[in-house]
Amino acid sequence: MQRSTKSYTLEEATRKMEHYCAYQERSHYEVRQKLISMNMIPEVIDVVAVHLIEHNFLNEERFAMAFARGKFRIKRWGRVRISMELKKKHISKVNINRALLEIENEDYIETFNELAEKKVETLKESDVYKKRKKFVDYFLYRGWESHLVYEKAHEIIK
Repeated sequence: MQRSTKSYTLEEATRKMEHYCAYQERSHYEVRQKLISMNMIPEVIDVVAVHLIEHNFLNEERFAMAFARGKFRIKRWGRVRISMELKKKHISKVNINRALLEIENEDYIETFNELAEKKVETLKESDVYKKRKKFVDYFLYRGWESHLVYEKAHEIIK
């Protein structure tokens, strides 16, 4: 794969990144990676990042909150997975915790119970232990807290 050798002026890079951030919330890390892939030098990366932050194109807290809400509502991820994915995007602990507060506890438990009921119906396993293992693996992978998962597995798989 050949890397693009097109060079951008500071102005072009700034406009391109404004569009990139306006289209969808981005983390600081994603913006830096994009600028690096555009072959920008570190000094320019810093200038563009500062511009995006000053003009509110880039806001780590807003990104973290939107990410948490979206992954919970659309992908049905649990808090553990959301937190892990935000860490991968170099989001601060403070912003991760704020983002997780975006998920209402009632909605969280309601969603989990709904998903659990649906999942149990789809498991075609006669051995209770294997069925529980499949159930537990499914929910742990999606980042639901282990105590919730194990309690529910024992409650509905007998």
